[in-house]
Amino acid sequence: MRVPRMLLVLVLLSAVLGSAPGQEKDPSLSVNVSGLYNAWGLWQRDFLLGRVDYRDQYLVQMLRLNLAFAYGENIKAVTRFDLGQGWWGVDNQQPTYTAGSASALFDNKETNFFLHADQVYLWFRVPSWSTSFSVGRFQWMTGNRLVLDNNYDGVSGTIDIGSSSLSLGWAKISENVDGLSDLPSTSPDQRGHADGRDADLLFAAYKAALGGTSLEFYGMYYNDGSINDSTAHLIDGIFYNRPRFTAQVTSLTVLGISGITTLEKLVLRYEANYLSGKDDIPNTSHAGRFLNTNPLVPDPLKYDINNGSVMGYNILLRADFAVSEPLTLGMVAGLGSGDSDPTSGKGNVNKLRTAGFFYMTEVWEDSIMPDEEGITPQGLGAPNVRAYRELENTTAFQLNGTWRLMPGWSIFASATYLRATQPVFAWTSAGPDLSRSAKDLGTEFDLKTDYKIYSNLTLTLRTGVFIPGTAASYLINGTDRWKQSAYEVKTEITYAFK
Repeated sequence: MRVPRMLLVLVLLSAVLGSAPGQEKDPSLSVNVSGLYNAWGLWQRDFLLGRVDYRDQYLVQMLRLNLAFAYGENIKAVTRFDLGQGWWGVDNQQPTYTAGSASALFDNKETNFFLHADQVYLWFRVPSWSTSFSVGRFQWMTGNRLVLDNNYDGVSGTIDIGSSSLSLGWAKISENVDGLSDLPSTSPDQRGHADGRDADLLFAAYKAALGGTSLEFYGMYYNDGSINDSTAHLIDGIFYNRPRFTAQVTSLTVLGISGITTLEKLVLRYEANYLSGKDDIPNTSHAGRFLNTNPLVPDPLKYDINNGSVMGYNILLRADFAVSEPLTLGMVAGLGSGDSDPTSGKGNVNKLRTAGFFYMTEVWEDSIMPDEEGITPQGLGAPNVRAYRELENTTAFQLNGTWRLMPGWSIFASATYLRATQPVFAWTSAGPDLSRSAKDLGTEFDLKTDYKIYSNLTLTLRTGVFIPGTAASYLINGTDRWKQSAYEVKTEITYAFK
């Protein structure tokens, strides 16, 4: 996108504001505060399936505040930020002092991170237009968080059409080279990016309610112009490691539908989407210059080698049936595309970008990433393990049940069978071994219980064991030599307030 397009958007917004009749009379300023405190402890074992002695246990906390400064009913400035976030027992906020200075008194106090602003935006509504606008950094999300779930800077407008709505938006995904240049060749930044052009997103979603069904039809187009330096924002501009042999996405079109249908005691949640795009960087090697998490360490198996095209899909169905007042039985079925050959043909893509809040299992997929919302990667999709996230190359089937023992106390249990949609190949540092492949990812058993001390204060215990198959061993370690089960236990306390 060029700068004039952004100016055009702002001019249109200004015109709407300037011509909006029916303005509120004598509005007053009000401040709304909500948020949550969350602390969680993790005990993790054998996430590398026995290749090394993997033991990790730690505690983390976070206080999240949502503030809305409203001037009447039709305009407000909104922010959401995290403070006091950090690992217990760690000096999370690194010192910036000069040795011997007075500010050294504040070092080694085991401080938490001071402040992280997730969202900052202006929201306003023009009643005569039946339209609301958001300008700034806010959440962009579709369906079940499979394809898009991230905070981006941009502009969006939502038009109310009876009980339905149409949303249109544009987001600045990446202002490359720190915004110092928009030339295709310039001085490289600290991570080696030397193409100053940007990455942008156009987004549209139509939501409608039909009886007991709510539907969302969505589409988006993403384009990254910064490819002359052989890097792309996806995947080189994100600060966590994707699975090995991942395509660089330079343009992407997504079309999808998601919905919720309620039929008396049965609730169905579903989604299907199709993705198609380009990888315009003609890699002849899998090697990347460095790991996304460490610019000093090379990543010899970072990229997919393909014919310049990428495509993919996701299909999801969740069903929950209320057998009785205390008992609900459920089923989850998911299918995500994969890459049949990491050395040729089309590359695979399953999403634009997500924060890892799609939940299916405790160990295999539960992967809240440290790039946006969290600071502690959880599950085998973590950057140090590099397994899949969401439904990437995954065919999953789960049976689960929720039992409400008494008001405020529930237990959830599930069993999940996982299989790769396309074969997962063994690999060495030299590349994939196309003569050895497997599809059996593994099986997982999970248990979770929630107990409400008060309506807004909840204690949670959750645990899971993942029993790997040969495909999971190939994915994580490149060989089937190690197949130890991976375990996780997580304890949480959450206080929500508003």
